Amino acid sequence: MNAAPSILVVVPCFNEEEAIAGVVSDIHRVRGQYGLNLDVLIVNDCSTDGTLSVIKRLNCSYLDLPVNLGIGGAMQAGYRYAFRKKYDIAVQMDGDGQHPAVELPKVIHPIAEGQADVVIGSRFLERMGFQSSFSRRIGIKYFRWLNQLLIGKTIHDSTSGFRAFNHKTIAIVNQYYPDEYPEPEAIVQFGLNKLRILEVPVVMRERQGGTSSITFIRSLYYMFKVTMGTLFVYIRLNKQ
Repeated sequence: MNAAPSILVVVPCFNEEEAIAGVVSDIHRVRGQYGLNLDVLIVNDCSTDGTLSVIKRLNCSYLDLPVNLGIGGAMQAGYRYAFRKKYDIAVQMDGDGQHPAVELPKVIHPIAEGQADVVIGSRFLERMGFQSSFSRRIGIKYFRWLNQLLIGKTIHDSTSGFRAFNHKTIAIVNQYYPDEYPEPEAIVQFGLNKLRILEVPVVMRERQGGTSSITFIRSLYYMFKVTMGTLFVYIRLNKQ
């Protein structure tokens, strides 16, 4: 009988003192409910509020980054930890409570069964739960088109930060992972590395604390910057 895969849930957080304890508690509850061989790693991206003091009271490992790296840098720190500790599966979950822990088995199962290298939890396959803001949905549709153009794959929720990687993928992102706003850019990286990408329907919630860093004005900047970053990833990997 095969041993249960070892799973690391990486939770990046920046100023999430209101939500992070609930996120970790929910993950532990699901771990016990489903008997998962699962650990939690919080990556504190140089928070300026009381996030670190809250994390220190939680029953989990954490990395306290000395400088703010953004979501991409924080996640690569977590993936490098997963690679060095030889975890079979790494899962990204946001620290603001948008990703309900009860949905974890949906993104883990296809990896554990060898059906995919990358699993993305999508809020748009069945359109249940929180569907994000109007401006963000426009951006998501745009990145769906861009991914289709560059790698020939249709990803309905390319900005979703609820995703799971197998060890093959962990080894790839251990070497390189896009910074700042990595989720859409990483899909091009996965496609060019011939990884099997699978979307599964999940229900997401509104953030349970804190404030989103992406306003309407910043969403325009976000689309431009991510487009440039995505093209850079495409050109960089095609030269290898």
